[in-house]
Amino acid sequence: VQLVESGGGSVQAGGSLRLSCTASGYTYNRNCMAWFRQAPGKERERVARIATGSGNTYDADSVKGRFTVSRDNAKKALYLQMTNLKPEDTATYYCAAVLKSGSCGGIYMRDFLHWGQGTQVTVS
Repeated sequence: VQLVESGGGSVQAGGSLRLSCTASGYTYNRNCMAWFRQAPGKERERVARIATGSGNTYDADSVKGRFTVSRDNAKKALYLQMTNLKPEDTATYYCAAVLKSGSCGGIYMRDFLHWGQGTQVTVS
């Protein structure tokens, strides 16, 4: 299983970015996929999750109303549309997957066995 993120960059506060994650190496359509982020000196935190079968999403309170997670099962792609970015959103963003899971309920960070290499987002 391979996850590859792209779309990071540097933006000014109030700007937008769209992150993408392309997956390969598996055929299951019902998975829990998520975006995490980690800022320097801070613990990794979950940003948003989506159950790829149902499309149900789960967003962290810190990004509700600003970030939107979505997926394209045909392309095995995961997206994170980020708007109204703030300096505190600066971090390395990772996509991760729990395969063969119909929902993201009850899934914790430790359950995500597959991770991408990360993409840097800097907001100034």
